Amino acid sequence: MKIICIGRNYVKHIEELQNERPDEPVIFLKPDSAIVLKKFPFVIPEFSNDIHHEVEVLVKINKVGKYIDTKFAYKYYDEIGLGIDFTARDLQAKLKEKGLPWEKAKAFDGSAVVSEFIPKTEFESLDNLNFELTNNGTVVQKGNTQHMLWKIDEIIAYVSQYFTLRIGDIIFTGTPEGVAKVNPDDVLEGFLEGKKLFRIQVK
Repeated sequence: MKIICIGRNYVKHIEELQNERPDEPVIFLKPDSAIVLKKFPFVIPEFSNDIHHEVEVLVKINKVGKYIDTKFAYKYYDEIGLGIDFTARDLQAKLKEKGLPWEKAKAFDGSAVVSEFIPKTEFESLDNLNFELTNNGTVVQKGNTQHMLWKIDEIIAYVSQYFTLRIGDIIFTGTPEGVAKVNPDDVLEGFLEGKKLFRIQVK
């Protein structure tokens, strides 16, 4: 199982980090060791003083696929979830300055929260999903999938050109604006169409 993440997929998030708008999806990977185990907290790693939360809609792949056409991409997933891509922003900035890969800042152990998954048939449209993240009860990130630069099916088709998708693979589809530093004792909760899908404490 692999975790495939899409960066810079919401315009306002691109603007808040003063990044360049990409011409094609930005892809990076996380190993399975990045997933925070159920009922465990997120522990701030010693190598960073600036860990940011990035809430994202998730897609779980349900069959093997390669070179998938966009019009057939819907056949390769039937569940949607919500998660957090934790990012060591200070480390990422240093790596970007040197033109180096982001993995140390994005793919470290415990850097991914993955919720339970919900059948996609429960939603009227996957292109109009409201989701949000609260920190200690205050909404800190709020997004809607209609604002994605690349929609879910387009992401699947694009990613499958480079990586064979396998059963159980998870795609993080990008984060909206509002990313911010987390601190010890923060409690982060994620909501998809008003339904709470995860709660995690920061240590």
